[in-house]
Amino acid sequence: MANQFFVAPSPHVHSAESTTKIMRDVVIALLPALVVSALLFGWSVLGVTALSVVCCVVFEYLIQRFMLRGAPTVGNLSAVVTGVLLAFNLPASIPWWIVVIGAFVAIAIGKMTFGGLGKNPFNPALVGRVFLLIAYPAQMTSFPQPAGAVADAFSGATPLAAVKFGAVSTSAIDYQDMLFGSIPGSLGEVAALALLAGFVYLLWRRVITWHVPVTILATMALFAFFVALGRGWTGSLLYEFPAFHVLAGGAILGAVFMATDYSTSPMTVRGGVIYAVGIGVITMCIRLWGAYPEGMSFAILVMNATVPLINRSVKPKRFGAKK
Repeated sequence: MANQFFVAPSPHVHSAESTTKIMRDVVIALLPALVVSALLFGWSVLGVTALSVVCCVVFEYLIQRFMLRGAPTVGNLSAVVTGVLLAFNLPASIPWWIVVIGAFVAIAIGKMTFGGLGKNPFNPALVGRVFLLIAYPAQMTSFPQPAGAVADAFSGATPLAAVKFGAVSTSAIDYQDMLFGSIPGSLGEVAALALLAGFVYLLWRRVITWHVPVTILATMALFAFFVALGRGWTGSLLYEFPAFHVLAGGAILGAVFMATDYSTSPMTVRGGVIYAVGIGVITMCIRLWGAYPEGMSFAILVMNATVPLINRSVKPKRFGAKK
């Protein structure tokens, strides 16, 4: 398994018990960020998350039971993970009925249409998130201020949106706020340190390796550095711009918890690096020159579509084969 991107094998050959353990570890890794979000935005965070999880589980059970007519698969906790990740991509103030629609799209279209876990080519939570962003842009981009926030200049906008549309400059950003979560944003993009704690836990549990998350964030940082250099920036601004893009928005959430989904990412380390570089570049192109301030969700879905081609082009060496 040394040449595999994920320590865990594909769900096609992995036991149901092992898959459940992996999904449970992912849920545990997300808990620190959930706690921080609840402290910042209040009980609505737990309500949005619980509703998303329950809807994802119920929709998967109903589709599996009455449409696919197979044994229910909700026991492997993959629907729970999808529900939590979908909630992490939503504002705390999102109307409940939009959460229900997002959960249905994520499970029914993003996952079960293709046959369930291990057969879906796209990350289900991101399918739901992108659908909601296109269908309900106003509700998806209206963010409450966190408790005790001092970043009044954002006026409810995320730091990414505020910088992109000229409300503030990167030099006015308090990076301590971004690390600890005192900024407006979706549930899973407001506490960088909590997400990084989850990353460390997943590495310790050998659920993922470091290659894809680190490559994505390093690609984004280098891209931002050379853009800043091209703009003639010097001094601290030259280094603040890359740090800002790594910490802002859904960069860490996407790199650690969604780009590493073993159903939708390449099988080899080399393939994972190619995949990760593509995500980083596309994310930065959208952030800097696209219509949306955030690009991580779109970038991951685009690169999900290239995974079969990457797997075909970058194959692991067969055991005993000559170089």
